[in-house]
Amino acid sequence: MSLKDIFVHLDTSAACERRVNAALMLAREHAAHLTGVAIVSRPYIPAYAEVEIGMEIIKERQQQMRDALEDVGAVFDEQAGQSGVTGEWRILEGEPSDILSEQARYSDLMVLSQDETANDILLGGQEIPERVILTSGRPALIVPRIYKDEQIGKHVLVGWDRGRMAARAVHDSLSVLQTAEKVTIMTANPTTNESGNGGISGADLAVHLARHGVSVEADHTVSEDLDIGDLLLSRAADLQADLIVLGAYGHARWRELVLGGVTKHMLEHMPVPVLMSH
Repeated sequence: MSLKDIFVHLDTSAACERRVNAALMLAREHAAHLTGVAIVSRPYIPAYAEVEIGMEIIKERQQQMRDALEDVGAVFDEQAGQSGVTGEWRILEGEPSDILSEQARYSDLMVLSQDETANDILLGGQEIPERVILTSGRPALIVPRIYKDEQIGKHVLVGWDRGRMAARAVHDSLSVLQTAEKVTIMTANPTTNESGNGGISGADLAVHLARHGVSVEADHTVSEDLDIGDLLLSRAADLQADLIVLGAYGHARWRELVLGGVTKHMLEHMPVPVLMSH
């Protein structure tokens, strides 16, 4: 898959600048069109509070949000022009996760932030990345809170478990993998399946990606003390990877949220951008 349409969420948070910079970097490198979407949330007001707040206050708050987003859009236009990236932006009204999921379907990749929320005292709040990843059907680049405008995708670590989600993530990120200087396929605590394949599956994937012109090698690590999420993070640090590619929610989402899982762990502790698919 080539990256020709990238989509980024625009809002008034401090995280917006980081994810826009990451999106601009990728758009410039892949000669992609960049679309920014800002959202004015529809009011979520408990019935008992609506009378006390009053519709005039609600409408005034929404207009203030729209005005602030107009300023964000103007900055986005200026940044895109300075970066030599073709772009556009729009303001839509609705429930943030629903709008982002729908808009993402018209793109090759969406760019979101770790811990991104739609949060307003009048308009409610929610976690955005996991909901959009699960419902959009498109890959997402999640930018960590500690991102400092570093290069993305020169050395990529791919978390591989032979599963459907991991395969989806690999092929959704193929354009990024093809432009990387080095790609490492990482199998953590490999096991043998019924066909007799275990750790060798990483080598099989490496051969497949090499046929697509990817500079790739297969690796694996075993540890009884660390869970898979920590193993991947540790290996990413050892390799100085600047991007992790990972399938999202390979197990049932409720199981990962209750018992813990790689996706949940990565969303909480990611040190570098993570490209996820579900």
